[in-house]
Amino acid sequence: MKNQKMYEADDKMISLIRDNYDLLQSLGSFGISLGFGDKTVKETCEDNNVDTYTFLAVVNYTINGSGEFENDEKISVPTLLHYLEACHAYFLDFQLPYIRRELAESLNENDSLARLILRFYDEYAHEIRRHMKYEQKTLFPYVESLLSGNTTNDYNVDTFSKHHGATDKKLRELKLLIIKYLPQDGLHNNLLTATLHDIYENEVWLRQHAMVEDYIFVPAIRRLEQMIKQSDITKNISDMVFKSGAQNSEQLSDRERDVIVALVQGMANKEIADHLCISTNTVITHRRNIARKLQIHSPAGLTIYAIVNGLVDISSAKI
Repeated sequence: MKNQKMYEADDKMISLIRDNYDLLQSLGSFGISLGFGDKTVKETCEDNNVDTYTFLAVVNYTINGSGEFENDEKISVPTLLHYLEACHAYFLDFQLPYIRRELAESLNENDSLARLILRFYDEYAHEIRRHMKYEQKTLFPYVESLLSGNTTNDYNVDTFSKHHGATDKKLRELKLLIIKYLPQDGLHNNLLTATLHDIYENEVWLRQHAMVEDYIFVPAIRRLEQMIKQSDITKNISDMVFKSGAQNSEQLSDRERDVIVALVQGMANKEIADHLCISTNTVITHRRNIARKLQIHSPAGLTIYAIVNGLVDISSAKI
């Protein structure tokens, strides 16, 4: 049953742990050490250079499984990236080997079925390791490049999302095999029961981890991609305008400048003709010459040119 309480920045950090002890591992992945006393979530996060909003988004989503993150611009991608990298390190370097040792100690090493169980676990661990290593080698460096303002044409977060399937099928099979086919003496049964409990806990952790990636991380990266793409488009237009302006602004006649101003203010050809006391055909000729000289053909491009070169101020432009 989900805990419906939504924690806030002014709540005591200790209350989060008291209510949800399974958040202890998340603290470590965020880089938050124990020993925070009676400090609030905000105070604890600030002490550890963790974005408070992102921490609470992950915690509340993990606890309650709900939240709207598609358009949530407050999510800190660097904080989220660090958290996921640390989660991977925890699971690959500690949790997988730990359960492997537990499982080996709880099985009779002379039992051929027990050896098959261990082999099955090793196959599962290999699958998880391959999945997480892919993210570490491909997805995470890609996100770091986005944070540096760089994009690539051959990869995006949707490519990752399409292939981000469930990886816990083998884990479910492993549990069933142990429960159904491994009767043990009292000592081994207790050890095996404890190991099974840890396997169940890790199944929950993996599911939550995947959901954080799918419902918080992927939307955040998609927004970052869109921002950089839009920034690149704006920069390209701006570069084009500055370049053409530097090379060709002296070639424009006063009348052509008047036509640009009128166009930027939203006038149609007939209105420009009436405003400047010239014919519509003359306006069309001026527009053709302007496009040829500046190599700018769109109203948006002319608007930027006019603003950059001081022909109009931004308040009078129809944008």
